[in-house]
Amino acid sequence: MEKQICQSCGMPLADEKLIATEKDGTLNHEYCLYCYQNGSFTEPNITMQEMADMCVCCLINEEDGFDESAAHKMMNDLLPTLNRWK
Repeated sequence: MEKQICQSCGMPLADEKLIATEKDGTLNHEYCLYCYQNGSFTEPNITMQEMADMCVCCLINEEDGFDESAAHKMMNDLLPTLNRWK
């Protein structure tokens, strides 16, 4: 089974506490709660590049050698493949 990720930011959705909700409270397994809540995007006017820039800080892990440049490359490669940005 393929690992489920948010189709807006790419966050892994391994924990059900991270799953987005619709207006009626049902879960929307396509997005994380940071990107989508109560049936709408939390940042409806954000651009793909702004999303990439926002996510970079969460990805940097210098202990593992994952620096800012690598994080930007990863986000710029990943986001165009996600449903929100296609």
